[in-house]
Amino acid sequence: MVTRHLMSVEHIERLRVAWIDTDAGGRIHFTNAFRWAELAETGLLRSLALLDGWSDYPRKHIEAEFLKVLRFEDEIEVAIRVERVGRTSITYAWTIAKDADVHITGRHTVVNVDSEGRPEPLADQVRAALSA
Repeated sequence: MVTRHLMSVEHIERLRVAWIDTDAGGRIHFTNAFRWAELAETGLLRSLALLDGWSDYPRKHIEAEFLKVLRFEDEIEVAIRVERVGRTSITYAWTIAKDADVHITGRHTVVNVDSEGRPEPLADQVRAALSA
């Protein structure tokens, strides 16, 4: 589901914490927050018809704050929104919530690069789709 809020584009993915997502203590392994954020990012791009011909966008910066524990079988919502569209980069902010209660917050920045790995300007189509 894509919505446009106060000058940003947002997408929500609903899923359930799988057994493989947990550690020996039954809590999610921290790396899954980043995997789920990437899943939501892909869903957002797919819903905006931006995956065809998608360029190379390596991660430049990623951060998360873990506020509450998530466990096996928890039903969660991963909400991602476009926080900033720069000349060569896109910054996303995201939350992972259970029962509308935020458990994890995070953000990550991706940079559009050419075949040599150098930053290059975002395509006009990408900029238009991600800018409200």
